[in-house]
Amino acid sequence: MCQLSLPEWHPAIANNRKNFIAKKGESIFNEGDPVKGVYFVTSGNVKIHKKWGDKELILRFANGGAIFGHRGITTKIDAYPISATALETTHFCVVDLDFFKTTLKVNHEFAHNMLMFYADELHSSERKMRNLALMSVKGRLAVALLELKEQFGLDQDGFLSLELSRQDLAAFTGATYETVFRTMNELLAEQLIKVNGKALGILNEAGLIELATK
Repeated sequence: MCQLSLPEWHPAIANNRKNFIAKKGESIFNEGDPVKGVYFVTSGNVKIHKKWGDKELILRFANGGAIFGHRGITTKIDAYPISATALETTHFCVVDLDFFKTTLKVNHEFAHNMLMFYADELHSSERKMRNLALMSVKGRLAVALLELKEQFGLDQDGFLSLELSRQDLAAFTGATYETVFRTMNELLAEQLIKVNGKALGILNEAGLIELATK
């Protein structure tokens, strides 16, 4: 919002933003909570998730500079349809809905980029639902690992620059913990991935891409 808003609008943003810190595992808001505003990550990482039957489905992750809470902006529903939880100590700021909507009206470049962001997110959500319906767990796990690599990158040893529990990886893949555990062992045996404690790395990206496109 700061990058895409007019310079003369920056003082208004500074006056209307509220800064917070969430500890690892702390809930920022829950599905069904009244909408209070739109959130931006300054540093850290947040998982965006929702109930899926008796399980949890992670829709995406929001790290430095990312927006979240925008799913609460509708004309008919005044509650968040998703939850947000800090995966590590996370600094973030919040602006209320009225100010956010005014910012969209005043700053056309920001409004245009938000429109494109919504379009990309809709495409991503549709692709994820298609994968859940049609793709094997092995393929979905390959997709998840490639998406995490694209968003967070790899360290010098080839491990994801993100500490993610196996339970969260299962929730992001859309499968049970037990199924993801077995599938990970298959990928290890095929030398497509590597693990070191909680760290998860990629050995054969081309092999994962082949699985992800089947």
